[in-house]
Amino acid sequence: MTTASPFTIAETRPLAHDKFKNPLITAKGEPRATVAMTGLETLWFNTGTLCNLACKSCYIESSPTNDALVYISLEEVRSYLDEIADCELPTREIAFTGGEPFMNGDMIPILDLCLERGFEVLLLSNAMRPMQRFEKQLLALTFRDKLTLRVSLDHFTQQVHEAERGAKSWDKAIDGLIWLASNDFRTTIAGRQLEGESEAAARMGYAELFAAHDLPIVANDPMALVLFPEMDEKADIAEITTACWGILDVAPASIMCASSRMVVKRKGETVPRVAACTLLPYDPQFDMGATLAEASQSVKLNHPHCARFCVLGGASCSA
Repeated sequence: MTTASPFTIAETRPLAHDKFKNPLITAKGEPRATVAMTGLETLWFNTGTLCNLACKSCYIESSPTNDALVYISLEEVRSYLDEIADCELPTREIAFTGGEPFMNGDMIPILDLCLERGFEVLLLSNAMRPMQRFEKQLLALTFRDKLTLRVSLDHFTQQVHEAERGAKSWDKAIDGLIWLASNDFRTTIAGRQLEGESEAAARMGYAELFAAHDLPIVANDPMALVLFPEMDEKADIAEITTACWGILDVAPASIMCASSRMVVKRKGETVPRVAACTLLPYDPQFDMGATLAEASQSVKLNHPHCARFCVLGGASCSA
């Protein structure tokens, strides 16, 4: 993709008002791209939007007071794992995000259940006090060699990280990372590449940070250090048409919603629902149903995140 491509991400312009309105066609009248489910490889659970932090650019608006997504329970998780088994779905990974998952009091028994069922488990955390209060329980988990904790560090510098996550958040996160490393937990990092910063410079900065704290994380491994694109749904971005797959040389099957879904429980609803992906828990057009069978339908790429994060950004939340 050259700099002259019509699909270049244009972060400096506001999003045109007529884009991402019609699930079937774009603002230019072209057929909108869809992604078919190829098989449920990763099932995400949002554990609830409550968090010990209120980050400036949190796409899900997690905070100490936001309970728009309420805590998922052990039995609700069990019901979806049972559906995976009953339907013989090809799910290999169960993943958890929030909020901060360790704010959920059922988190340890939920982890234990998923690990006992034989799944690879990925948990996204800030590694701060909510996690640290469960240190003994984490050490006691059976099959914890199948658990990966992905810790959020918004930059390799304290200044940038705390500008996003708040004062005094850096040292607590580093302490959590050191504890995880010293106890041989499989740990990866979710970071950001700042505007004007090359990927090589970002990875070098993180590598120096990891070395300074004896963290066994390989900064040049994109699975160990995941650098996510910036997310601003108000900034302009190209809509994805059916022709884009060929123009961009991107396969629909490589997009996150081809192989993953996320279970959420919205405040006021009696049962959990299945969202198309981790980025869009609130948008009703991405509510796929109450069961995994219902949620196997195709996804219409009718949101800026579909273009910015997945198709053009080439990112995925799964491990």
